Amino acid sequence: MTKVTLIKGDGIGPEIAEATRRCIDATGAKIEWDIQEAGVDVMEKEGTPLPEATLQSLRKNGIGLKAPITTPVGTGFRSVNVHLRQALDLYACLRPCKSYKGVRSRYENIDLVVVRENTEDLYAGIEFEKGQKDTLELIDWINARSSRKIGPNAGISIKPISVEGTQRIVRFAFDYARKNGRKKVTSVHKANIMKFSDGLWLEVSRQVAKEYPDIEFEDRIVDNMCMQLVQKPELYDVIVMPNLYGDILSDLCAGLVGGLGVAPGANIGQKGAIFEATHGSAPKYKGQNKVNPAALILSGMLMLRHLGMNEQANRLEKAVEAVIAEGRDVTYDMKPERNDPTAVGTREMADAIIKKIGKNSGK
Repeated sequence: MTKVTLIKGDGIGPEIAEATRRCIDATGAKIEWDIQEAGVDVMEKEGTPLPEATLQSLRKNGIGLKAPITTPVGTGFRSVNVHLRQALDLYACLRPCKSYKGVRSRYENIDLVVVRENTEDLYAGIEFEKGQKDTLELIDWINARSSRKIGPNAGISIKPISVEGTQRIVRFAFDYARKNGRKKVTSVHKANIMKFSDGLWLEVSRQVAKEYPDIEFEDRIVDNMCMQLVQKPELYDVIVMPNLYGDILSDLCAGLVGGLGVAPGANIGQKGAIFEATHGSAPKYKGQNKVNPAALILSGMLMLRHLGMNEQANRLEKAVEAVIAEGRDVTYDMKPERNDPTAVGTREMADAIIKKIGKNSGK
């Protein structure tokens, strides 16, 4: 048995976590679930959105499946998602974006993989609040050494990009490409403007690419990359980029395949991995048995592949594909009309997937 930490999350998290657990169990995967909490709900009980017991469980088990967790905008606690990635050094965010028949989209046959650096860049959390003593001292220090001046009413965020951090994420992208039969890696940057951070990223990307002569390499400036993905996504395969660009472009790529409802994700490091849907916690739908569980279920599929349970992963993905393609037992967002009265709930969609898994296994 493989022990996996299951974080229920908040908002719609507990509902889709339960649906996902049931679907994974139906594959016959030998998993023992260690159920833990994080997010707004546990914050009210324990005074922290990320209890130490949850962190210890993840450190001990090395594998986690996490339902969505709310991140307050502008105020409140910092993102639990970001903290987990940094605390556990889950430096690689893997977000495949694949077309599934039956999902509404303007595009067909999309098969892209976004690889996002998780620990550096503007998400490193090195920030200085407007008007604070340390901030004013930093502004004075910068103004004394730079021809570009910063006013006293500015907040400041630091954007660190290191050689070591870039090397390991670009190598991750190339190793993933090689292992999964991918042909090309594209490095995304803004080196034409940020010459000492993104410039370093680009230089190191080119150096690492030389270690993989069997994989095609190219680079793209991030704004051009956005246009390229909208105009001709078929030209791209594995795309690797710093943290902020990865956050933005992973949503863009999810849009190409029909939205975040079918966008799985993984955060992977040397000592562990957490698998999660790309979408948020949608608290307004909490407890309504309404939301689409496919993204977290597909994240569970990525987890099974990571654990070497490829047979179970294949049956799970085929079952999800079949239910979506049939279009009968799916949630409202996957119907041609969102008000379609035949839409089913979260539990019922999971039930349909479980039935397909049984058929795939010959039961």
